[in-house]
Amino acid sequence: MKEQTLTDEQARAMSADELYRALHCGAEGLSAEEAQRRLADYGPNALPEKHVSPLLAFGRYFWGPIPWMIEAAAVLSIVAGDWKDFTIIMVMLLFNALIGFWEEHKASNALEALKAGLALKARARRDGRWGEVDADSLVPGDVIRIRLGDVVPADVKLIEGEYISIDQAALTGESLPVNKRVGETAYSGSVAKQGEMIAMVTATGGETFFGRTARLVAGAGAVSHFQQAVMRVGNFLIVLAVGLSLLLISIVLWRDYASQGNLDLHGMMQLVKFVLILVIASIPVAMPAVLSVTMALGALALSKNKAIVSRLQAIEEMAGVDVLCSDKTGTLTKNELTLGEPVLFEANDAQQCILAGALASKEEDQDAIDLAVLGALKDKTVLGQYRQTNFAPFDPVSKRTEGTAVGPDGKTVRYTKGAPQVIVGMSDLDEAGREKAKKTVADFAAKGYRALGVARSDDDGARWRFEGILPLFDPPRDDSKSTIDQARQHGLDVKMVTGDDVAIGAEISGRLGMGVHIHPAAEMFPEGTDVEHVSSRLARRIETADGFARVFPEHKYGIVKALQGRGHIVAMTGDGVNDAPALKQADCGIAVSGATDAARAAAALILTAPGLSVIIKAVEAARKIFERMMSYTIYRIAMTIDVMFFVVLSMLIFPKIADGHGAIVAFQPLTAVMIIILALLDDIPIMTIAYDHTRIDPKPVRWEMGRMLSVSIVLGVLAVVETFGLLCTGMYLLSEQITVWGRQIDANHLQTMVFLQLVAGGHLMLFVTRTKRFCLAPPWPAAALFFAIIGTQIFAAWMCGFGWLVPPLPWELIGLVWLYNLAWMFVQDVAKLGVNYVLDNRSHRRGLFLAHLNRHVHPHGAIHG
Repeated sequence: MKEQTLTDEQARAMSADELYRALHCGAEGLSAEEAQRRLADYGPNALPEKHVSPLLAFGRYFWGPIPWMIEAAAVLSIVAGDWKDFTIIMVMLLFNALIGFWEEHKASNALEALKAGLALKARARRDGRWGEVDADSLVPGDVIRIRLGDVVPADVKLIEGEYISIDQAALTGESLPVNKRVGETAYSGSVAKQGEMIAMVTATGGETFFGRTARLVAGAGAVSHFQQAVMRVGNFLIVLAVGLSLLLISIVLWRDYASQGNLDLHGMMQLVKFVLILVIASIPVAMPAVLSVTMALGALALSKNKAIVSRLQAIEEMAGVDVLCSDKTGTLTKNELTLGEPVLFEANDAQQCILAGALASKEEDQDAIDLAVLGALKDKTVLGQYRQTNFAPFDPVSKRTEGTAVGPDGKTVRYTKGAPQVIVGMSDLDEAGREKAKKTVADFAAKGYRALGVARSDDDGARWRFEGILPLFDPPRDDSKSTIDQARQHGLDVKMVTGDDVAIGAEISGRLGMGVHIHPAAEMFPEGTDVEHVSSRLARRIETADGFARVFPEHKYGIVKALQGRGHIVAMTGDGVNDAPALKQADCGIAVSGATDAARAAAALILTAPGLSVIIKAVEAARKIFERMMSYTIYRIAMTIDVMFFVVLSMLIFPKIADGHGAIVAFQPLTAVMIIILALLDDIPIMTIAYDHTRIDPKPVRWEMGRMLSVSIVLGVLAVVETFGLLCTGMYLLSEQITVWGRQIDANHLQTMVFLQLVAGGHLMLFVTRTKRFCLAPPWPAAALFFAIIGTQIFAAWMCGFGWLVPPLPWELIGLVWLYNLAWMFVQDVAKLGVNYVLDNRSHRRGLFLAHLNRHVHPHGAIHG
């Protein structure tokens, strides 16, 4: 039986001792065994998710506008007694459902894998030791540590520590963070903005304040700008197909009525069934599923490269990024800090200065600077002589840490370490000492060293004594320079963003070949600057800068806004809770490896490994995914134009034909069965397009509706001409009773020839649309796509050769149709290259014109196309 959980009111009213008794635990937390027992009792610390049964999910594919149309065609086949058509129509209905269900299943599995990679962690004390656990394994009675940047993982009561500032605006509507102290409660989902405290979990999962009052919004399935635009195209094609179908029905019925004086009910039913099947086969039914699977599988591939997308539309944003603002520490550098020889001021020796810095550190927080300072102590046992009674962790506003410790002599002393200018400002150094400190920092910076000021106070902060300066060096990563060169080849402008001094930033930036024009962010954004409305002059300075130093989180936000105002698609890296606004504002916010939960929640891309190369790989992968989606969309639009316009126009232009025996019969270029098989065979190759090899575009890629429509319309119109060319050739052979290899062509042969041409020509067009370059140039198609296309081609040829479900066609004619399609494939490819060449030239000329205007007409502003 599930144990009783505490409500928020009960937890607030209880003292710590009452809470321990109510939850049967203590300040030391739970044992691992007890935590496991309670997890089985209370359930995971997560809101219950609604899971749809696979059977119900599969059943949805038989309900909706498209399935209704297929089902209506099946009913009409039963009424007409056409059981062959009925069987094939039902196969089509089942096949479409299976494809949709399978692709949804693949997308769902990919998203589940991504969610697993984004699982939150918590620091809990179990079996008397602190360790990292999955947040969903927390149970009431667990003791956890909450610090700057953490998302509070459950409802908790604060039991130890000085204070913590909690942002709970999303839950309670309070606009400002709330300071909380021992005895107060904090809610699941709120964010720690400052401070650090120890707390006890009082409620988890659906029993939390958040669980009772909120509903999760599923963002993973949100639709990107690309998908929205493609859906608009798809809807237009549906309207076009339905409009052409209604036109066809109206004209055919009017002709029959005019010639016969009445309407044949059986003929009407056959016509409606034929048109229904034609519309179903023509419209891009599978487009949403193909795009979703392409993006989901692409996102899964990204996660294997140590980059997790928090929402699928981030792929589109990454593919278009042209400016990357990268943190220096840990991304461009190794984040392996090494302590140099300290410069002493009031400390007696180097180890005394380092000890003061170590007492303003906390090993269990695993902070890189703290670990470097602690690691520099020659005798680490000396720390055992001190008892740390309080610790204030680093925050980006105060730019320092502070620890209070009782020494071996029983005296309480406060120690602090942090940015030298901050520590010097706190201390009682005279003017000569301040000048010495300033020069020391400058000398270290010129060598690429960071400097850390250390001070102590023996009178509870009334007077701070400056102990000395600790030099820290974080060398560039081995692959940073080559990765930046690679980024430039991809059209990416990488700008350094660092909280360090200008000299340090310029030293590292220069070593990496990024330029040395590093500007102090405070000069770019003087106090009182409205970062929401950056002037065009300032935006231009930001655009031309190589990087920025002494950057605060609010500066990052202003940099992003300024670059976006100049027409750039911006990626910004960050790791702290105060970076969240900039990460959200950026087109692609990137939470670097080791980022806080708050930064991860705000970012579009979350890195699980350090280094710039991870980001560049993510951009490359995103561009490949974007190209796959674009090639599929162009193919699908062109095929819809081909099938729909060809069938409608041929039936309007050739209402009757001679059947080769002198009889005049009504003409349909394809039978209903052929259209169904055509649709089924079309679905097979497109299922594999998500795995295709694609070229990485050397420039950032953006959604270009004009280009996509231009290419697809040209290819679609050429495909209509190609199919009409074959039809007219066949008509001529039929009317003139010309034999081919001794065989007489009849109307049935003509239909099979057109069917084979649409299957073979359509699938060969995939080779044309999959690349902007010549279709036979590398990268070669993926094996899955290549064999899917060749396999369907061979199957269609066998169908026509052996007469499976279609009138048989001589093998010689099958060979001729194949050669005809191959020739037209190169014609379409040349047309595609021509259209892209014209569009590229137009885009280049427009870019040069706008650049000229920016330089000469608007020297302090920019015009964006």
